[in-house]
Amino acid sequence: MSIAKNIFMVITSPKLGWEGVNESVTPTQKVLSSGLYPVLAVLAIASFVPYIYNPTDWTLSKLLIHAIIEFTSFFASYFLISYLIGGFYPRLVKTPSATVRLNNFIIYNQIYLALLEICNNLLDNAFTPLYFMLIYVCVLVHKGALHYLGIPNDKKLIKFVLITSGMLILIPLVIRYLLGFMMS
Repeated sequence: MSIAKNIFMVITSPKLGWEGVNESVTPTQKVLSSGLYPVLAVLAIASFVPYIYNPTDWTLSKLLIHAIIEFTSFFASYFLISYLIGGFYPRLVKTPSATVRLNNFIIYNQIYLALLEICNNLLDNAFTPLYFMLIYVCVLVHKGALHYLGIPNDKKLIKFVLITSGMLILIPLVIRYLLGFMMS
């Protein structure tokens, strides 16, 4: 299966999507270069859209800073989340193939979050239902943990879903806030 099809399937039907990702053994570098990086490039371009709706509040320098912050928040959080999950759950990074699976798992979830941020940038005002779509990350993480990472369905799974979902949502937001604070 192609990476674009995997992304679509993971988002629309998480169980089937993660099973498809499991069948198509793709190296992390390919998922990054064909999945996450292009989505982050579109995110950076979409960061210039607010100028169309409100040209008096946005200058070119503000838009450029906004694009850099958006891109960097997801780019840096991928590495930080990978490191933290590997530290919290060392069994997920025991072998090189297990590390590839964990990294791909993080990438597919981050692509979903980046697509939400693209939609947020394309809209004129904050669209509240879009923020509720963040809850769907818990579903993606749960199904991915069961059907892709092979974590057994017990109390450890719930803990993994909560910790990982929290990291996937909060770390990019914290990085975005810190960069925005330092650049303002």
